[in-house]
Amino acid sequence: MANEKHKDFNAMLHDCKDMPKLQTITDARSIEKYGGDRMYFAPPIDYDAVMRTIPYGKLTTVGEIRAYFARKNGADFTEPITAGVFVSIAAWASEQRADDETPYWRTLKAGGELNPKYPGGAEAQKARLEAEGHTVVQRGRTNIRYYVRDYADSLWPLE
Repeated sequence: MANEKHKDFNAMLHDCKDMPKLQTITDARSIEKYGGDRMYFAPPIDYDAVMRTIPYGKLTTVGEIRAYFARKNGADFTEPITAGVFVSIAAWASEQRADDETPYWRTLKAGGELNPKYPGGAEAQKARLEAEGHTVVQRGRTNIRYYVRDYADSLWPLE
């Protein structure tokens, strides 16, 4: 996202538009990729609500949240692009509030990767995760990325 300091992320967080909704897709390639034709769209506030349930020292991933929404709403999958955007909105909205923090740093990308689009980038997320006892490792020489070592051992079950 660009110009984060000039956006009202809390307004975006509460703008549900026409969501939640369940949509049937017809694109054969997408149906094969995602394992079905029932695609769920969750509003941004729902991502924030799930992210708030992750306790100190535990983790989740955007993929785990998407799978949870699909199960809960009778869908085959949750739309992936809005999921990533809405998780970032929840993070930035939390950053803009004086209190009532969402522990967004506990939500990782696929494979345990840190999210460079969070407030302060991957470095700030790394510091918060290490403060909770996680080990963060760096991968890559030119395209440096950070991952939580053995992140799957700390996943919080979403039910």
